[in-house]
Amino acid sequence: MALDVVTFGCRLNAYESEAMRRTAAAAGLDDAVIVNTCAVTGEAVRQARQAIRRLRRERPQARIIVTGCAAQTEPATFAAMGEVDRVLGNREKLDAAAWTRTRAALAAGAGFGIDRAEKIAVADIMAVQETAPHLIDGLDGRVRAFVQVQNGCDHRCTFCIIPYGRGPSRSVPMGAVVAQVRRLVDNGYREVVLTGVDITSYGGDLPGAPGLGRLVQQILKHVPDLDRLRLSSIDSVEADADLLDAFAQEPRLMPHLHLSLQAGDDMILKRMKRRHLRADAIAFCERVRRLRPDVAFGADIIAGFPTESEDMFARSLDLVDACGLAHLHVFPFSPRPGTPAARMPQVARPIVKERARRLRERGAAALARHLDGEVGARRQVLAESGQVGRTGQFMPVRLAAPAAPGMLLDVTISGHDGRQLLAA
Repeated sequence: MALDVVTFGCRLNAYESEAMRRTAAAAGLDDAVIVNTCAVTGEAVRQARQAIRRLRRERPQARIIVTGCAAQTEPATFAAMGEVDRVLGNREKLDAAAWTRTRAALAAGAGFGIDRAEKIAVADIMAVQETAPHLIDGLDGRVRAFVQVQNGCDHRCTFCIIPYGRGPSRSVPMGAVVAQVRRLVDNGYREVVLTGVDITSYGGDLPGAPGLGRLVQQILKHVPDLDRLRLSSIDSVEADADLLDAFAQEPRLMPHLHLSLQAGDDMILKRMKRRHLRADAIAFCERVRRLRPDVAFGADIIAGFPTESEDMFARSLDLVDACGLAHLHVFPFSPRPGTPAARMPQVARPIVKERARRLRERGAAALARHLDGEVGARRQVLAESGQVGRTGQFMPVRLAAPAAPGMLLDVTISGHDGRQLLAA
């Protein structure tokens, strides 16, 4: 009888899924599927519901427990599904006692056909004050390990439901992060990715308010055997001086940044309640590129935000080139109930989809230019599986011969196929 976890969404969810797998197994749960949901878009919620219905057909006797951000923000939605046996909030999903209670409730027969309110164990996430470190040895099937350094968000972007799924910003103490990274390196991991909901807000709630840059410096200082340290998505306006110094001076900090840009028009950025303007984003990319010429930038951009005109959208298209982005995550705007943007004048759905298509095309062209520029370069590649690896800039590489996962290889880039680099 298997205990499986199905994960949607971000790297933080992937990390937490591994912690949940171990905590739930230690509580004695088996013959169950945990669905770790994402709430960032309405489509993400739809996909989770679709997966739950499919799982029930495939495993009619298994218990289905739904958790994650969508379960936190819409517990009644999932509790109303006949396929679901239990709904756990984001606080509960990492609590060993909550999994023990869940196992006991399911063993007693709570689930199919019971009152939907009895299925729900979701506390007030806004009352959570700290994030405890979850010590795991690694992530099954992965050559790079994620380490959670922060959770929650104190900002209130008008399109975003995530603060209501994750609660206030809170940081894992620096010593605990360093200890976790050291543990992973001792277990053979060559690359570690720092992850969270808003990692550039790291440390604001800790004594002395150490920033993300200070944390990066301490990791690299106290874990000298770590080969590669990488950051997940950051908010450029929060990047501190120590972080920029680390990019300039620390070759083990990977030259890749994924930026939460969201738009390229100042009025749309203001209506989103973002804390940067177009010029700030461009200046940040230029500054980091001066410090680290080999850096590659990715970014999140939303297409069709409420009130967005064609001229406003054109500035988002232009931002791809102005910032020298190498790849995009494009999000067609999805109104999330309860957010201010859901009450703003909406752009027609066909226009939203068409703008998303154009953004993806611009992103594909940007990626092709970046791949062209890599031809002839000498790059260090972390082998992942078979003949695939990734550079420090997180670009996929097709190796000339199979390599053991986790190996670091120095290769010359001989070309590309439009999607990945080719090693000589």
